[in-house]
Amino acid sequence: MPKVLEYLFCWCYPLLRKWGLGYTVASYLSLAINIAIMSFFAYLIYFVFRFILVALMAIIAKKTKTKFDDLLITNKTTKYISYLIPLLFIYKSVPVILKDFVYWENMFGKLIGIYIILLSLWIVRTIFNALRDYLKLKPQYSDKPIDSYIQVIMIVLWLIGLTVIVSELFNIKANTLFTTLGAVSAIIILIFRDIILGFVASVQVSLNDMVRIGDWITFDKFGADGDVIEINLATVKVRNFDNTTTTIPTYSLISDSFRNWRGMLNSDGRRIKRHILIRAKSIRFLSNDELLRMKKIQLVSQYIEIRQNEIDKYNVAHQIDKSIPINGRNLTNFGLFRKYISCYLENYPSLNKDMILLCRQLQPTAQGIPLEIYVFTKDKKFENYEYIMADIFDHVIASIGFFDLEIFELSTGKDNSQ
Repeated sequence: MPKVLEYLFCWCYPLLRKWGLGYTVASYLSLAINIAIMSFFAYLIYFVFRFILVALMAIIAKKTKTKFDDLLITNKTTKYISYLIPLLFIYKSVPVILKDFVYWENMFGKLIGIYIILLSLWIVRTIFNALRDYLKLKPQYSDKPIDSYIQVIMIVLWLIGLTVIVSELFNIKANTLFTTLGAVSAIIILIFRDIILGFVASVQVSLNDMVRIGDWITFDKFGADGDVIEINLATVKVRNFDNTTTTIPTYSLISDSFRNWRGMLNSDGRRIKRHILIRAKSIRFLSNDELLRMKKIQLVSQYIEIRQNEIDKYNVAHQIDKSIPINGRNLTNFGLFRKYISCYLENYPSLNKDMILLCRQLQPTAQGIPLEIYVFTKDKKFENYEYIMADIFDHVIASIGFFDLEIFELSTGKDNSQ
């Protein structure tokens, strides 16, 4: 290569001197001619290699089944490589052309060398971007924080590249530079604190499988409630259900508490856990006439008959005085209503009967006695889930009056007037 370059550029100066031109004129004129020759050949090399690389990659991409080569074209990897080859030619040509101009040779040599380093890093970046896009097409990697890993690798490469640039620019040995950087490591840690914390968080999030792309998470601190669409080194992007986007620092995923709904989505049902408040004064024992009337309610008709026979046998066997309802064993309207709701839930088609199905009474409060429904729906889709829950509670609220129960509500002026 050096001999070829000497043959290409070193013929001009002797020829100009032979024609009788002075040293200075011959030197600058030969320099201008050599620069023109170098520019012509650099452009020619760029044109040829760009055509060859782009055409060759297009042919390969069509013949192969993998999408990786197509993504290399999309990320313009071949285009940047075609820039690099003529730059290497120029880098080798500058010492030959400027051998009589030491200052300019040193300066231009460093600038072109720095440009080559930056362009090389950019080419590596496009390759990693293509790799990222390719892995995201694979189902086993689609929910992994690939962006975080690639960002970490690129940060390391950029640090190495910048170190080489500084050492090249100021003629500092790499060992000396690294020693200096070690001495100011505290400042470096302070400057790159968020990046370091993000890197640690990304590793922990990935290893512990805390969050995946596509997960539905709720993070009250940041007002996030939606699907994770991107996991980077520093941030996690969440597309909320109102189509807004919330950006969460990655480190917050391990330092703060958030809710991941993946377990629910992967399970066999979505939980309904909601209660209504029953007015305590409306709860009472049921008389025989009331039980006879409530036997018309089909879901509890058989239950009333069986339980009433058991209660009557017990009261007779123990000679219970039933002139006062509190004596002996009795059915209450609240207990019968709970049984009715349990039967209703067992017959409701959209609930998963293999999971918990419960209608229970909670601790009494100043507002009344909570009656809680604790069940799981088969359909976990948000709209269908809300419809099922509303349908169940519509029926519960409408059924309360048939058992002579009342729902607690705050008094209004209209209530007082009546």
